Amino acid sequence: MRENEPIESSETANRVLEAAKQARNLAYVPYSNFAVGAALLTDDGELVSGCNIENASYGLTNCAERTAVFKWASEQKRPIRMVAVVADVPRPVSPCGACRQVLAEFCQPETPVILANLNGQIKQTTVGELLPFSFSKEDLHGEQSF
Repeated sequence: MRENEPIESSETANRVLEAAKQARNLAYVPYSNFAVGAALLTDDGELVSGCNIENASYGLTNCAERTAVFKWASEQKRPIRMVAVVADVPRPVSPCGACRQVLAEFCQPETPVILANLNGQIKQTTVGELLPFSFSKEDLHGEQSF
């Protein structure tokens, strides 16, 4: 992971980060009070954002990254060009394992990912660096079970 090294123009990265921050403000987190926002930038410049949404049955909670990706997938948007994730934590927030796998399903390994906190700390990585040995359709040996 690289710290504070530009991935794309800082204007583009700032736009995606700002969308993630705005999404964070919409988080439904009555149990943990741990609000997270995520934003995706598509190839055509459109932003798709998501926040974490908790549930009293904790296993049904959905993370911000997955909310954004599922929203993007359900609207059949253009390919994802960049991802940003933001939370109010001491160091830049990092996606959980499930979110890493979902990002790997829908992004290229070289897709930039910006991890940030509200103090302005930023780490930059890629989907492939977050989950170098992701499970993929190639692992299914061409068999479809659905």
